[in-house]
Amino acid sequence: MGHILTFLRGNARWLSAGVLLTFLSSFGQTFFISVFSGEIRQAFDLSHGAWGGIYTLGTTVSAGLMLWAGALTDRYRTRALGVLVLGGLALACLAMATAQAAWLLPLVILGLRFFGQGMVSHLAIVSMSRWFVATRGKALSVAGLGFALGEAILPLTFVSLMLIFDWRWLWIVAALIALAGIPVLRALLREERTPQSHAETDQSLGMENRHWTRPDVLRHWLFWFMVPALLGPSAFNTAFFFQQVHFASVKGWDHIQLVALFPIYTAIAVAAMVGSGWLLDRLGTPRILPWYQLPMVAAFGCFALGQSLFWAFAGLVCLAITTGANSTLPNAFWAEFFGTRHLGAIKAMAMAVMVLGSAIGPGMTGVLIDAGLGIETQFLGIAAYFVFTTTMMAIGVRAAAKSL
Repeated sequence: MGHILTFLRGNARWLSAGVLLTFLSSFGQTFFISVFSGEIRQAFDLSHGAWGGIYTLGTTVSAGLMLWAGALTDRYRTRALGVLVLGGLALACLAMATAQAAWLLPLVILGLRFFGQGMVSHLAIVSMSRWFVATRGKALSVAGLGFALGEAILPLTFVSLMLIFDWRWLWIVAALIALAGIPVLRALLREERTPQSHAETDQSLGMENRHWTRPDVLRHWLFWFMVPALLGPSAFNTAFFFQQVHFASVKGWDHIQLVALFPIYTAIAVAAMVGSGWLLDRLGTPRILPWYQLPMVAAFGCFALGQSLFWAFAGLVCLAITTGANSTLPNAFWAEFFGTRHLGAIKAMAMAVMVLGSAIGPGMTGVLIDAGLGIETQFLGIAAYFVFTTTMMAIGVRAAAKSL
């Protein structure tokens, strides 16, 4: 316990910057945007499929932009880039508050997803992965607390506030919070750790004792074994939260009853995140990465077959275990297997795949609901998908680990 407190005290400034960025990314994450799904569909007269399609379009373009913009983290300091991406996120929140025509929604979603889900969280994760080597697992776990904090307090807070205020005013509040983060970030990173000032962090080599470039990674078979696993949590965790209002209505629950379980989900996710970071620093990525998506099989089985809120609770516990581990294990994987010199560009490619997944999930489930395939039946198919991703990781990671 003592050495953990020493680690936190000695690195508080940089770890706090990571937590701040991951928390502020919430305004572009599906769990936050989906809170307003009912109001947005009503305001613009959209079906499930149309709203899902708009979300997919904006998010897909965001994934493409990430391939270019994500590599900027290899060239610019977090302190400078953070100001730009938080400013962009605030503008996107204001655009959601003021949009009056449905044709504007894909552009609004693009802004929220690119700046929030994409660049703000990418900046936090790359910074932690580069600034910390021996304690990378701990650093990623601590930074990930921002995601958890956002998931715990923002949906319940904003669902409650919607009982009092118009939903558009709440997006203005989100914009103001994002803007308030800029001076805080600059203060925390007044003495920023950079690859130049901490040259030893650039000596974290990957497979075959070298630094891999993005084209090298793209040509290596391990990347393609990981693609289904990168897509999976992003696509179907997103789909679950995106369809939360519809899911609650299918089960015959009030939406607020389901949302009230989210803080429990967050608490479990935090425990899983911290636990996976601790295991990561002790056992290494290859031993634990292949198995971390198995709880998703149980989660979507519970959502599909359970009819009471207890089964929603059980499903959220299982979902949270993978979600928490997903904050540390895949992020450490890229640094451990491919080195840190080109980590921003490599992670941008992985982030683009994940953002693409988060585009596919809502769009696919929305279209299938409109086509008459129930959400519960869809969830059974999703459970089977995670059996497949686990098999792919078990084969790929174990074979590649021999090159470490």
